[in-house]
Amino acid sequence: MLAIIRCRTFFFQVAIQKFKDQDIYRTIILPVVLYGCETWSLTRQEERKLRVFENMVLRTIFVPRREEVTGKWRRLHNEELNDLYSSPNIVRVIKSRRMRWTGHVAHMGEERGVYRVLVGKPEGRRPLGRPKHRWLDNIRMDLQEVGCGYMDWIGLALDKDRWKTLVSAVMNLRVP
Repeated sequence: MLAIIRCRTFFFQVAIQKFKDQDIYRTIILPVVLYGCETWSLTRQEERKLRVFENMVLRTIFVPRREEVTGKWRRLHNEELNDLYSSPNIVRVIKSRRMRWTGHVAHMGEERGVYRVLVGKPEGRRPLGRPKHRWLDNIRMDLQEVGCGYMDWIGLALDKDRWKTLVSAVMNLRVP
């Protein structure tokens, strides 16, 4: 009986530790990593690096599993990590924050500097080579994922209710 009580307390402590680690990740690590992410212009390679970082942290929180059939320890696969960690992945959070910030900027007047920087076109020539990935390009790609890629994003953002549904759709989209 004493062994059963000790096992229960041990498993209870392990379960609490996982929730503590998740809370630490959610409340301390993510805000530091995502500081200012509303203005980031991410490439696919940078998105992949962020996903790798998140999976690395989640693998330390959710320790390796022991297979019942073979008895060997194995690392958790990415899909298993996504199922265990109920929150959206880090790239989805960045895209939804970027969309939310876009809505704020679209509601600013044309005389505001932020709006002019976002909508305006810089004068002069661009350097040779492949064009840099711009913030506005990311917004258009995010809208394409939701299915509104060819619409005027400023007109969409001015309709607050529709824009909120688009922001939540970007957050909850299950695209790798």
